This record gives sequence, C-alpha cells and structure tokens, in this order.
Amino acid sequence: MVETIVFDIGETLIRDDRYWASWADWLDVPRHTLSALVGAVVAKGQDNAEALRLARPGIDVGAEYRAREAAGHGEVLDESDLYDDVRPVLSALSERGHRLIVAGNQTARAGELLRELDLPVDLVVTSGDWGVAKPRPEFFQRVAEVAQAPLGSTLYVGDHPANDVFPASAAGLRTAHIRRGPWGHLWADAPEVAAVADWRIDDLARLAALLGG
Repeated sequence: MVETIVFDIGETLIRDDRYWASWADWLDVPRHTLSALVGAVVAKGQDNAEALRLARPGIDVGAEYRAREAAGHGEVLDESDLYDDVRPVLSALSERGHRLIVAGNQTARAGELLRELDLPVDLVVTSGDWGVAKPRPEFFQRVAEVAQAPLGSTLYVGDHPANDVFPASAAGLRTAHIRRGPWGHLWADAPEVAAVADWRIDDLARLAALLGG
C-alpha cells in the first residue's frame, strides 16, 4: 500500500516553458534555439544548465541568475505553470488519506513560490532548502525522513530516470516515471526504465487511477 507520495517538480507538476523562455530572452537568443539546445544536452545525458553554456560560452550560471534577480527578472511561478491535472489529482489523493510531498531540484526561491500556490500537499521542499540535490543519495535520505512512512510504502514520481527513478529506487522507494517534458518522453519506453519503475504513466490522473484500484 502506498501511504506517502512524493512528487518531483519540473515537468512533473510544473511546466518548464516559462523558465526556459525567460532564460532565452535574458540571453537574447531565440526561444526555439535554447529549447533545441536543452533537448540536445538532455539526449547526451548532461545537466540542462549546459544548454545555457552552449548559448553563451563562458557564462557563470550562478552569477547570471543573481543578475537576473537584481534586474527584476527572477523566478516566477503561478497557477498557469501547473499542469492541468495537478490540483485536482492532488486534492483527490489527499482526500484518500495519502501524505503528499513535493520535493525536487529547485532553488529555495522556487520553493517559496510553490508554497504560495497553496497546493493541497503536506510539505513542499527543494534541493535549495535542503542543500543537497538529486540524484545524490542524501537527497532521498531526506525524502525518506519526511515521508513518515516505510520505504516500501513511499512512492516517488518523476520524469527523469537518472535523477528520479533510478536513485529513488536505489534508496528503497517505489517509483513512477511520468511521460512529461523532454526527459519523460525521451526515456519513457527505455528498457532500463521499464525494468526499474513500478509504474509508467502518461499523466497524474493515471496514477490516481492505479492507486485507487
């Protein structure tokens, strides 16, 4: 039985469209160009920040992030960034008695913005809050601590095999791989994902149906 469900953030609950569009505008490159670069680095298994370095060689991503904040072009998240099924499915799962946690690789500021959305969850935390990021085992140790449930009764839902499915499974959690965003679509049918993930889903409504059954 699944008692606690932990959700990744980017391309699981939140669309990354605004994030990458804002970076393209800031770097003064066409949005399609940066989007294509993101896809290219994803296919190579590289960190998506490498796309920014390809768009502007020599960029200090951290310094550029701070410059954006100072210029009033920092992170923004609102209801329009959520996938359409997020709020209704989270509400349904909460009503069934599941403990719900949002935990992903995001800044502390993104965590603040997510909490302001007042999602029907028990906890929202980010790698920026914890000071440790996926796929490091320490991140999933923290997940296990806040889950307040046995490892075998805790499910981690995410789109990225290397950051979500594989390390969560290695930590003893159950896993669901969602076909969303470039990572989710690229590896949705990969044999190694099929071999590890407890479930592979196209949307959160499917997850709710599986758990309900």
